[in-house]
Amino acid sequence: MIASRLTRFVTSALVVPFLVVGCQVGQQSQVPDLSSNPSGPAAVRRAAESITAAGMRSRISFLASDELRGRETTSPGQETAAAYIVGEYTRLGLLPRGDSSSYIQRYPFVPRPMQVGPPMPVLAPNVVAVLPGSDPALRNEYVVLSAHMDHVGVGRPVRGDSIYNGADDNASGTAALLEVAQALSSLPIAPRRSILFLNVSGEEHGLLGSEAFTRNPTVPVSSIVADINVDMISRNSPDSIVVIGKEYSSLGELVNAVGAQHPEIRLTVSDDIWPEERFFFRSDHYNFARLEIPSLFFFAGVHNDYHQPSDEVSRIDPDKAARVARLIFYSVQEIANAPGRPKWNPAGLAEVRSMTRGR
Repeated sequence: MIASRLTRFVTSALVVPFLVVGCQVGQQSQVPDLSSNPSGPAAVRRAAESITAAGMRSRISFLASDELRGRETTSPGQETAAAYIVGEYTRLGLLPRGDSSSYIQRYPFVPRPMQVGPPMPVLAPNVVAVLPGSDPALRNEYVVLSAHMDHVGVGRPVRGDSIYNGADDNASGTAALLEVAQALSSLPIAPRRSILFLNVSGEEHGLLGSEAFTRNPTVPVSSIVADINVDMISRNSPDSIVVIGKEYSSLGELVNAVGAQHPEIRLTVSDDIWPEERFFFRSDHYNFARLEIPSLFFFAGVHNDYHQPSDEVSRIDPDKAARVARLIFYSVQEIANAPGRPKWNPAGLAEVRSMTRGR
């Protein structure tokens, strides 16, 4: 997640004219009836149970290893992370939706200066993959599941350690996308809508990867029904997860209902408990929300190891991370199977417009 000092940049310099897709607005609705999954409840439960603490720990351990040297955007370590993600999506049989029929979407990126003279732009990677939907009438609509795979790289040594591993920020969210992709792809029948998995880079520099995707989407923007963004989910209170943006759209009622339907996950689904921090602006869902695509942000909060070399695997809670990933799995498949698209609450959309478009 980008640091708070960038909030002003994200809420001003990034607020530029965007094509706004047609959005649906509805009156505040009752708690939704959860959709039936075409695979049946037993298969869905087995898929959810395949998301494990051991799987999350293993993935986070690789992504946050010293060998990847903090995954700074365009660094060799970050390219290694992207290649690992591509390998997993390939193994699971997901379809590529990047550039030129590949899993990679490249965009121009200007790295931090490393030597005298003006920095030269390079091409940074996003990873884009799709699990096709099973319903002929809905498979051309997409639920986006996003997480940033970059971190801040190598920096000022703290107690002799200069590698900022980013285990929680955001190897945890990246691992969750891979675990959810594995669970969804194991279902006998895919969800009705397609699921687009988007692992972006450049988030720590101002949400650049998600901005690049929303400016040059590899599927029609009008076909994206929701974005579920995952950032820093493996720390803090083991029995709760904050979901930012619930009050703005019907997605909030849906995720509340999913949490209530699955007490075995042992998570309280909390509203934003830090509104003064303006976290809504500080991760990649923001670039979807300003296109008026209903969005949620799964986030467990910052901690003393945030953007420090001490954000290491030894400090994560893999059991909590796995339970959050199961909640995300259930929520995504409900959105994908619902008969209609998520709807903005009128007051919520007005507030989002005022925040993202200066009105």
